[in-house]
Amino acid sequence: MSFSLHSPFVSIGHFHCHNHQNHISPPSTTTTTLASPPYLFQQRRKTRSVLTLSSESMEICGVDSEGKEFNSAQEMWREEIGEEGDETRKTQWYRDGVSYWEGVEASVDGVLGGYGHVNDADIIGSEVFLKTLLQERLVNVGANQHLVALDCGSGIGRITKNLLIRYFNEVDLLEPVAQFLDAARENLASAGSETHKATNFFCVPLQEFTPAAGRYDVIWVQWCIGHLTDNDFVSFFNRAKGCLKPGGFFIVKENLAKNGFVLDKEDHSITRSDPYFKQLFRQCGLHLYRTKDQKGLPQELFAVKMYALTVDTPPKIHRTRSKTTSNRPQIIK
Repeated sequence: MSFSLHSPFVSIGHFHCHNHQNHISPPSTTTTTLASPPYLFQQRRKTRSVLTLSSESMEICGVDSEGKEFNSAQEMWREEIGEEGDETRKTQWYRDGVSYWEGVEASVDGVLGGYGHVNDADIIGSEVFLKTLLQERLVNVGANQHLVALDCGSGIGRITKNLLIRYFNEVDLLEPVAQFLDAARENLASAGSETHKATNFFCVPLQEFTPAAGRYDVIWVQWCIGHLTDNDFVSFFNRAKGCLKPGGFFIVKENLAKNGFVLDKEDHSITRSDPYFKQLFRQCGLHLYRTKDQKGLPQELFAVKMYALTVDTPPKIHRTRSKTTSNRPQIIK
């Protein structure tokens, strides 16, 4: 299972659910390094999905990178990892994901699937989002507050080096691909300062990791959660909720399928749609605090969205006019 930094996903053609004819575009003849969640560099697709907002099931149709359609996410997961409780097949799913990334160069271009040039736009978009959240959620920033972040799927330390280490006193990195984590140690050796530094390097898969209780102000999850099954997705966030400090929050930044999902058969990951993500967030007991679309990426790439998630319920803002204002004589135009 890989939690490296991944390139935005270029979608795979056209499909329709519920027994409509499949229209999958032929593979691109351009050779490009694949990255995950499913980054199949072909034509943008149009999809239709059916979402059942049940707390127990999601009937979301999807397609895999070979053009096979699925009537639901459950059907896809049964095919990929077997029935619930089949730990052998699920273990193989994660092992194959790690194996894929072990064959990728430990560089910005490598972990971004040949799209290293999107690095600057990605970091700029993330920084704008993060600064707003820090100002709103952690009001004492700058007043001797010691801030700590966890970089999930840290890869070679790209996000930590270019963003997190400038805002947090300590950053822990989590990455299951050893060669990426070795590169991160090297890349971060001279980065930061005594008061802003990378502290811990965990070579552990996300589905097996339990963060230290109450350690983190921000847990950053980018271009990696697509490698987790739905059950492990929910389990990770349920474990991690207790690891946030008061006022702390998650940032999830991921590619979006236009609707439904797309399964990448090569690197063993899934790109989910916005409704799919939101249903899983609800199952985790997380509250959607703020979202933002990433701008400035090439048109052929999948949309990328940032989610800020909290354990506490965001306060509701009631916008009502005062009696003085509502009764004030108006100018007739």
